[in-house]
Amino acid sequence: MIKSIFEILGDEYEQQGDYLIPCLTIPAEEEQAIGIWGQRHLNYLKQYRIVTYTNLLTSGRLNTYLADIDRQAQERFERLIEEIKQAQDITEQLKAENALKWTGKMNNVRACAMEIVEQEIIYT
Repeated sequence: MIKSIFEILGDEYEQQGDYLIPCLTIPAEEEQAIGIWGQRHLNYLKQYRIVTYTNLLTSGRLNTYLADIDRQAQERFERLIEEIKQAQDITEQLKAENALKWTGKMNNVRACAMEIVEQEIIYT
């Protein structure tokens, strides 16, 4: 009987009823923590970029990729907040003088930074 390429490479088949199914495994990958940005990008990949998601998953690089995206997005988010705070002159002095105004401005800054990060990194 002629061996398939799969068998020549040393892998085996498993009997499932009348069919022989290859015993496939996904390569082991180092587990890394995935934050909110990585989770959002994962959902985006699953919904709109299924081929990319499948390729990353089957190659064993999905977790590393998502951890990298999460790190990049978090760094960009923090940098944007600082830049916008400086541009709009939001200081600790304002926080001490009028906490409610400071909170409103900071919420606006965070929302703007979040939208920019989502458009630049998460949903691309």
